[in-house]
Amino acid sequence: MLGKFFESLYLKVIVNIVVERSRTVVYIELCSKKGVVSAHQESFETLDINSTMLEFIRSYTNESPFSYISILDSSAEQGAIPTCSKNRLSYYHDLSACEYKCFDEKWITYTSKTDLYTIEKRYKEIGMDFIFSPFSILSNFFKDKVNGALGMYIVVQDNYLSLGIFENSELLFAEHLDMEHNADRDEISLSDEITQDDIELDMDKEIDLDDVEVLDDMEDLDSFGDIEDLDSIEEIAEFSENQDIEEEFYEAEEVLAESDEAHFNEDYQRFSLIKSSVGNFYSDKKYESQFIENIYIADGIGVSPDLKHYLEEEMFLNVYIRHVDLSAELCELSKMELGL
Repeated sequence: MLGKFFESLYLKVIVNIVVERSRTVVYIELCSKKGVVSAHQESFETLDINSTMLEFIRSYTNESPFSYISILDSSAEQGAIPTCSKNRLSYYHDLSACEYKCFDEKWITYTSKTDLYTIEKRYKEIGMDFIFSPFSILSNFFKDKVNGALGMYIVVQDNYLSLGIFENSELLFAEHLDMEHNADRDEISLSDEITQDDIELDMDKEIDLDDVEVLDDMEDLDSFGDIEDLDSIEEIAEFSENQDIEEEFYEAEEVLAESDEAHFNEDYQRFSLIKSSVGNFYSDKKYESQFIENIYIADGIGVSPDLKHYLEEEMFLNVYIRHVDLSAELCELSKMELGL
């Protein structure tokens, strides 16, 4: 009774950490019994905890004895399997080197013990209360859909895809796909390199000197030096300035083109990985495959329209994309665990 009273005097501080490809996002909510009092988010250009991030986190956790640290599992060696029966686990995956948790008494999420140890070691300065699988975010984010007809559900991060096929709340198939690890397998080059063989130079072609216009007399050449009414210096300066502006314009265009091409490449790679996973679902005898018509994407990074186009045009799927704030969704899972 006294503990509950003491707890009511303080806000609960929920710290949520999402590690992306080149940065870490920290989202913090301060909660009371009545709900969220305030929310704060910062991004840090690091994949490890540094002094700046530590200072940001402690500026809130030091204000309350009731603080909780959650992280989204970014391990490469993780996944989900469609059973909680211990007798069936090895049929889908060797979990001898993994920690796993049964979800809703229907399916399991797992992560390698080595990766979990690495995470705990990385954040030992602040401790770790919860490590959530992206598959947990997937099922909670699409809870209005997974309990219905057959569909594929995907959480898109900038470096991972977490893919699950559900029907009536039952997980049928899942894969966790590493963008970098699978880059070589699914890489596509959008611009062909120009090689020596692509260029045919006719070195024997003769130049017809009769077609070349020449000055009839040297006086015409000398007359260029007699023109004094041209402000040559100003014109040269003006030309130089215009050239600088043009160069900056074309450089900016090149940067945008490179960015668009990189985005295009990555979305095609995502499409290739999804297509490969669907093929595995259809062909692997471990799974009772059914025809997939609908795909639901939780977009955590801002994919381009190309991904939707590929899936619709190449695989004839109905594609529905929702934006997801991964750190906020992680916080929702934390509050569910805490009963808030």
